[in-house]
Amino acid sequence: MRIAVTGSIATDHLMAFPGRFVDQLLPDQLEHVSLSFLVDTLEVRRGGVAANIAYGLGGLRLEPVLAGAVGPDFAEYEVWLKEHGVNTDAVHVSTEHQTARFMCMTDRDTNQIASFYAGAMAESARIDLRALHARTPLDLVLVSPNDPGAMVRHTEQARELGIPFAADPSQQLARLTGEEVRNLVTGARWLFTNEYESALLLERTGWSRTEVLGRVGTWITTLGAQGVRIDTQGEPSLTVDAVPDARVEDPTGVGDAFRSGFLAAVSWGLPLETAAQLGCAISALALAAVGSQAYEIEPGRLLDTVRTVYGERPASLLEPKLGQRA
Repeated sequence: MRIAVTGSIATDHLMAFPGRFVDQLLPDQLEHVSLSFLVDTLEVRRGGVAANIAYGLGGLRLEPVLAGAVGPDFAEYEVWLKEHGVNTDAVHVSTEHQTARFMCMTDRDTNQIASFYAGAMAESARIDLRALHARTPLDLVLVSPNDPGAMVRHTEQARELGIPFAADPSQQLARLTGEEVRNLVTGARWLFTNEYESALLLERTGWSRTEVLGRVGTWITTLGAQGVRIDTQGEPSLTVDAVPDARVEDPTGVGDAFRSGFLAAVSWGLPLETAAQLGCAISALALAAVGSQAYEIEPGRLLDTVRTVYGERPASLLEPKLGQRA
């Protein structure tokens, strides 16, 4: 399956605060918040949702096509992605703006406060999926957080071309209008959110859960340490547990790692439960590393994790797929 991953490409500035954010918030002063946090560490890492997902898919040897906008400072990052199996031919390089910046602070409870500078991402709508599809026929388009206009354009182009698409509005739900969210979701084969984003999506669209499920193929909701829930209209919810006792170093990009494992497995024709199990296993790898692309996929170790946590059946289904791509 040829997967195009549209969305953000960024540099992550990751900081660790040794305390708890909630301890610094005064209930009677929330309308006048003015805080500065002294952090213990700063890590500058490669990131961006689309690049993170493409990195995971590349590690699984799916050769994803990355479609996002960057600045002239992208050269070293591009080499890294190519070395990890990502096709960057569809990346737009701006002559005016630098690559986007993600600045995130994590406290000891793994709560996060973040900000995002779009930079070159504002030019993402210039990427034409029709031209890309004409050069390299696509089997799936993932629309992940990006410039809102680009997200709408790429969704509409996927519909026009008859290419199945996955909707992953996540962080941009705070910026998108209700009409935009309804447009992005309707007709998606896969809809990805975390638990908070699922509630925000319902608020933005004005739809009930039943109405959302009537408009998408399958809704995948990540639940952090509780794993993932999969909902399809007319079928009971399926819940898959996270990998227990996973080492926690940095939660940034863990959801992106899940998406790469899930999409790889469904592209191989494996059951949804197995897809979620692979996604959770790769999430555990990302969680144990500092930075969204600091983990390495080793098929043998990955299979051992799946076998230990989820049993022999999913491991036996994944083994020939991972073996062919080892």
